[in-house]
Amino acid sequence: MESKKLISQEELSVHNKPGDLWISIQGKVYDVTEWSKEHPGGDLPLLNLSGQDVTDAFVAYHPATAWGHLDRFFTGYYLRDYAVSEVAKDYRKLVFEFTRIGLFEKKGHVTCITLIFMAMLFVCSVFGVLRSESRWVHLLSGGMMGFLWIQSGWIGHDSGHYKIVNHPSVNRFVQILSGNCLTGISIGWWKWNHNAHHIACNNLEFDPDIQHMPIFAISSKFFTSLTSYFYERKMNFDAVARFFVSYQHWTFYPVMCFARINLFAQSFNLLLSKRRVPNRGQEILGLLVFWTWYPFLVSCLPTWWERIMFVVASFSVTGIQHVQFCLNHFSTSVYLGPPSSNDWFEKQTCGTLDIKCPSWMDWFHGGLQFQVEHHLFPRLPRCHLRRVSPFVKELCKKHRLPYNNESFWKANAMTISTLRTAALQARDLTGPVPRNLVWDAVNTHG
Repeated sequence: MESKKLISQEELSVHNKPGDLWISIQGKVYDVTEWSKEHPGGDLPLLNLSGQDVTDAFVAYHPATAWGHLDRFFTGYYLRDYAVSEVAKDYRKLVFEFTRIGLFEKKGHVTCITLIFMAMLFVCSVFGVLRSESRWVHLLSGGMMGFLWIQSGWIGHDSGHYKIVNHPSVNRFVQILSGNCLTGISIGWWKWNHNAHHIACNNLEFDPDIQHMPIFAISSKFFTSLTSYFYERKMNFDAVARFFVSYQHWTFYPVMCFARINLFAQSFNLLLSKRRVPNRGQEILGLLVFWTWYPFLVSCLPTWWERIMFVVASFSVTGIQHVQFCLNHFSTSVYLGPPSSNDWFEKQTCGTLDIKCPSWMDWFHGGLQFQVEHHLFPRLPRCHLRRVSPFVKELCKKHRLPYNNESFWKANAMTISTLRTAALQARDLTGPVPRNLVWDAVNTHG
């Protein structure tokens, strides 16, 4: 029998740059250099995780059918020092069990119900603007528009992780409708951003969801002017950043009320850039639809005062969703250095926080208050996240890993506390750095 060709982890690690991307999955080594240009999740996950074993990340993101496509990338090499930790073994067993009972395929009626709710909110908001003369009704209509954007965000989120409608063309139409047309946010930008967030959860240099300089800094590590490998720029901690960060625990909620403006800008930045964007024409057309109907609806209000109040109401209500996403990550552990897949379970659980609430409040949080579960099983429809949470909690307990789970109000208090601590440090950079602000990945994971 012909002996296997083996390479070491050290030899694999040199294949980690554009034009030379190798990965290992269950010990078999694959060259994904060319595939990175066609990868549905974009090239960023492959760029960030190349040169290492990525089995757990692959298992988390890909259905069973994806395994059949790997052979065409096989290099003929096997990883000599491939090993699986006890945590990873248990995690993969959970993925297999959830696959076996069909949880990844059973989407329930959440998509249909959400779309109907969105249609009702849209009709009621438009009707209130066009048919009522009451300024209070107009204010309420603005609020309903904000709730519409929240629900649209849940649908856009789902469609970015898995097919919410089986037919690819219909699924793409729902993506463009819920993202670009109804909310003015590019679904292509969201997928690019969100995939980077999942792969490098709470990584100060690679996770765009916690890179908000110069407005916010959740860790004093940002004061060293780190480089954002997502935005490809230095996050300078200059006099302007120090001023804003020094008061960030006071400005957090006001900024969240208008955080959507940043998403609008990021969407246009991507679509007008030279970066490869699938279906760029459809994306731009969708944004033009939004920037036609929304300003027109606002212009139908009788006075400038009511127009301003409508916009403020719609932005402020949808700001609740932006706050929740911050609660899920701002007060949890952060780390430096390139992301890895060898400790996938540990990184995802340490960097996320669940929001405790009764089941009847799932509609408000979109089911994504179970953020730990969502990060571990991103393809799992959110209607099942509550169901699988006891299994995740038990696995964390078994391996002595944190299972962060707090009430909505406690999570808010923790977030403000994190921001306040960093703010006070920004005012006095000579002070000591609290150990609980910075998670050293080397010390934590040995």
